[in-house]
Amino acid sequence: MSTATPPRIGLFVPPPPNASRSPCPVLNALSNHGYLERSGRKIYMHDLNAALNKVGMTTLLGSVFAVPTYFDYQDPSKAYLKKPVSLLARIWGLIKNPYTFFDYFGCWKRGQVVKGRRFINLVDLASHGAIEHDISLSRRDIAQPAGNNDAQQDLIDQLLDCSTDGGQSLSVDDLGRFIKARIHQQLKDNPELTYGPGEHQVNCGQVALMMHCFGDGKTIPVSYVRALFEDERLPEREGWSRRTWWPMGLIEFFGAVQTLKTAVGVQFG
Repeated sequence: MSTATPPRIGLFVPPPPNASRSPCPVLNALSNHGYLERSGRKIYMHDLNAALNKVGMTTLLGSVFAVPTYFDYQDPSKAYLKKPVSLLARIWGLIKNPYTFFDYFGCWKRGQVVKGRRFINLVDLASHGAIEHDISLSRRDIAQPAGNNDAQQDLIDQLLDCSTDGGQSLSVDDLGRFIKARIHQQLKDNPELTYGPGEHQVNCGQVALMMHCFGDGKTIPVSYVRALFEDERLPEREGWSRRTWWPMGLIEFFGAVQTLKTAVGVQFG
């Protein structure tokens, strides 16, 4: 009895039935290309970090996202149960493990461990208040009927339509205006909206990664964005290739985040 040969790593294949997927189109694309488990399940830290390198991040920058993701999930609704940590204890914790600065990214759920190694499923990244946040580019908020994990075609259409050069590309200013419009819209649509400086920093960071890993830092082709958000596919057919000569590192990343925050122009009291 013959067994079907699994598709080669790197080949785009739509997700299998009942696959686990996240609110992040790029991670879903990496799974659809086989750089992460195609099922979206039992993803280990090393594999997540290696996959982020496939879109042009340095290992260090990838680790800033990958390592804290495997910290325990801290449900914001139960924050009042958490014992306060002194400043000294916090500083000592950072000295021992600098990644704890981003411990709020943690999505790991108790019991998800094999032979001492923690794993996550992609859907765990939809855990609200971790790296997931209200006011996504393509998802609605957790308090809304559509939920925070499934792509919404009307939002994707609005994103693609915010191009100001005839639909050829999206600039930093285009995306800044779009994020600002999303904030104003969600203030009307979601009475339970949670969006402050921390969420805004993460939001702008995610968009900055897209602009620099798939664009030139100033613009990104609309065709690339369409492939990522509609097909959850790396835009190789459209001409994209991973930046290998100079992967995106921490200094470039933090500068890009600040540039995007300036373009959005939202001030928090």
